[in-house]
Amino acid sequence: MIIPPLFTPNLPGVGGRIKVECADFEVEEIPAYEPSAEGEHLFLWIEKIDMGAEFFMRQVARRLGISNGEVGTAGLKDRRAVTRQWVSVPATCEPQVPQLEGNGIRVLRFSRHANKLRPGHLKGNRFRVLIRDANRHVDPEPILNVIREQGMPNFYGPQRFGRDGETSSIGMALLKGERVNLRNPFMRKLGLSAAQSLMFNDYLARRMNNGLMRTVLAGDVMAKWPAGGMFTAEDVPAEQARFDNRETVIAGPMFGRKTFPSKGPAAEREAEILAAAALNRESFEGFGKLVMGTRRHNLVYTDDLTANWEEEGLRLSFSLPSGCYATVLLREVMKADVDAEESDPTEH
Repeated sequence: MIIPPLFTPNLPGVGGRIKVECADFEVEEIPAYEPSAEGEHLFLWIEKIDMGAEFFMRQVARRLGISNGEVGTAGLKDRRAVTRQWVSVPATCEPQVPQLEGNGIRVLRFSRHANKLRPGHLKGNRFRVLIRDANRHVDPEPILNVIREQGMPNFYGPQRFGRDGETSSIGMALLKGERVNLRNPFMRKLGLSAAQSLMFNDYLARRMNNGLMRTVLAGDVMAKWPAGGMFTAEDVPAEQARFDNRETVIAGPMFGRKTFPSKGPAAEREAEILAAAALNRESFEGFGKLVMGTRRHNLVYTDDLTANWEEEGLRLSFSLPSGCYATVLLREVMKADVDAEESDPTEH
């Protein structure tokens, strides 16, 4: 498994520990839309405490007397944390809503909507994280200022790859044709996704190590920020200016059958990633829609990043787009290993 380089290696971290208590780590979903108050589905704004995502969904189904497949969420949330998110269930469940209360689950409000909640139906997540035992003699502001000004490298966190990288190893073996007897469809999907993420991290790490994190190359795939269409960079000075103005970001490869193609020098760098993994474009055939391929922003901006010292330690508050990892930011601030237990909010 690739250990991502630090973006601020020369700035000291505060050390410390996270998730000592559940209340130390708060995550609140930023929904893509609010329920309309009409429709055949009931949206529940739920707070859960110290409860894994899959167990939580099973609890919702069991307490309401419905099947697991009738429960909809926009993303998974951390176990050892206090989290708030929308959950959708059939509107016929409304009389049973009080049955959800208790044992780590609170229903804060609910409303109806026309459609079931689907994975990815969220803008991002807000975090409030307490770092206990942080070194009060270290000022975190220099690190935070770099991230505020230059963005945060959009690495996948180690939790994406499974314990000791086992999940990504399964995916790489599948892509190389070395493992064809994996019958668990969920593990197959998870492994292939982890393999794609591993290669993205390799691409981004090489780019950082070469001093190219904020440099537009000829043929780079660019994406509008914060969201929008993709195109390849041809007029490099003009695209560098747009990047510097936060109009666009560079988008790295999530390799697959139909990944938006880069060109020229940028394409050559991406080909090196595939070669290093002993893969080629044909390696992604035969998996249906599981490895179609896409692009991921190389960096993300956090406009609301703040830090405040409290009696118990250092409190960080920030928002990240969906699919981004709070642990990547925490690792920069702490310069220490962070708890790898964190759910990917959109892609598992």
